[in-house]
This record gives sequence, C-alpha cells and structure tokens, in this order.
Amino acid sequence: MIQLIFNIGISSVFFILIASVVFIHYYPNKFFNLFQSAIITFAAYLAYLFSIKLTIPLTRAIPLAILCSVAIGVSTELGIFRIMRHSQNDPGQNSPSFKMLIASIGLYTILQNLISLFFGDDTKSIRTGEVKVGHEILGAYITDIQIITIAVSSVLFIAVLLLLHKTSLGKQIRAVSNNPELCNIYGINSDQVILYATALSAALAAIAGILIALDVDMTPTFGFNYFLYGVVAMIIGGVGSYRGLVFGSLLLATAQHLAAYYIDTKWMDAVAYIILILFLIWKPLGFSGQRLKKVDV
Repeated sequence: MIQLIFNIGISSVFFILIASVVFIHYYPNKFFNLFQSAIITFAAYLAYLFSIKLTIPLTRAIPLAILCSVAIGVSTELGIFRIMRHSQNDPGQNSPSFKMLIASIGLYTILQNLISLFFGDDTKSIRTGEVKVGHEILGAYITDIQIITIAVSSVLFIAVLLLLHKTSLGKQIRAVSNNPELCNIYGINSDQVILYATALSAALAAIAGILIALDVDMTPTFGFNYFLYGVVAMIIGGVGSYRGLVFGSLLLATAQHLAAYYIDTKWMDAVAYIILILFLIWKPLGFSGQRLKKVDV
C-alpha cells in the first residue's frame, strides 16, 4: 500500500508537468495542440541521438535536445499556426481553432512517422548506467530519476505560476487569453506573446519527455498518451484553474493506479477516459466550476 501511494504521487507529478505544457499553450491559443505530444517524444529521441549515438555527455545532450525542440515548436507556430490564426479575418473562414487542431494532428503524425523511420519502433533507452534498486522509504522504493523528476517538476510548476502572476510576460499571456483583439488595440502584440508561450510550452514538453524517457524508456508513440493525460488532468481540474491542475492530476493518477492494483494495468488508459467522459457530462467546468471570462470588443 505504501508503494501504491508513492506510485500515485510520482505519476501525479508527471501529470502536473504535462498539464502545465498543455495549459501554457492552450491559455492564449484556445486549442489543444497535439503536435506537443510529438515534441515530448522528439526531445527524448534527440537526447538519445546526441548522448548514445553521438556520444555527447548527457549534461550537454539534454540542453541541446531542449533547444532543438523549442526551435521546431517555434517554427510550426511561425510557419503554420500563425498563418491559420490570421485566416479567421478572411471571408468564409470559420473555426480557426478547429482548423489548427486538425493541422496539429497532421503535424504529429508526420513527426511521429519520421521518428519511427529513423529510429525504429522498438523501445530505446538513454540510460547508460546499470539498473539499480531504488531508495527504500517506509517500505516503498523510489529511484534517483523519480526523485529528480519530482524536484524538477515541482520547481517548474511553481516557476510557471510565478511567471504568469509576477512577470510582465505572464500578465500579457493572461491578457491575450482574455481578449487578443483588445490587447492589439492597447499595444500588446498578441502574436509575439503567443510565440513566447509556444516556446515555453515546447521547452516544458521537451523536459517532460526526457524525464519520462529516463524513467520508463521510450517508443515513437509514448508522448501521445502522456499528452492526453495532461489534457484530461486540465479538463477535470477546470480549464484556466492552476489549482485544478494539481487536483486533476492527483485524481487521474489515483484512479489509474487503483485500477491497475485492483483490476489490471490494461485498464489504466480506459479509466482516464471514463473519468473524462463523466466530468464532461456531469461537471463540464471541472473542479474550478468557473467559466473563463471573455470581453468582446
């Protein structure tokens, strides 16, 4: 039982980090960018390429992988999503967010297939040392990478909260989320703010992908499941609610691990989507119970 509690806590921290990735991008953009799931995977495979194939020290390979992941995230924003976002001003162009969602699915498919083509579909690992038994605490075991993940994820989540509430960029992101047209009128460049948010979310996605790969290895599709967990955690926690990310992640992790313990591990994904469906039917606003405000010009 103690091990089960530890596992729930570790998974919750993973989900909080992924939910932060989803949140930072969704907040000003108002669509779920599924291409971020490919960035999660892409960063891990870049770290594998740099550290294992090119024998670059891991301490240098990881920052390099993060920078490359940010670059591809920013490139898709500049070359695709910004153009699609501005097309909403053209006659006959409706639902730009839906179009960008579809485009993100296409981009995810392309990058995922490229990863499979160049690296194969088998499981890869960026761990080079021998596998060690974790540290025993109260009869449960926790590994070094899990401890690092808890620390890094907690620090990053707090940093995101501080950025949104204590910095000029954070206030601009919140303003653009509320009304980008009004922001442009008052001199805030919504395109630039969205670009910064995209770069930040890509960096967080890359860090998350590398941490996950260090813990459980990687396949070309592993990022997609974790990204969807982040989406589920954000929705059941309440879109726009920071505390909701924590509660949503904790509920999701608890339900998944209890299902794995009492039924079977194959039910972990199913339980996540059952919870999502139940919340969408009976509590669509999530834990927060508050609608996002929007002021029309």
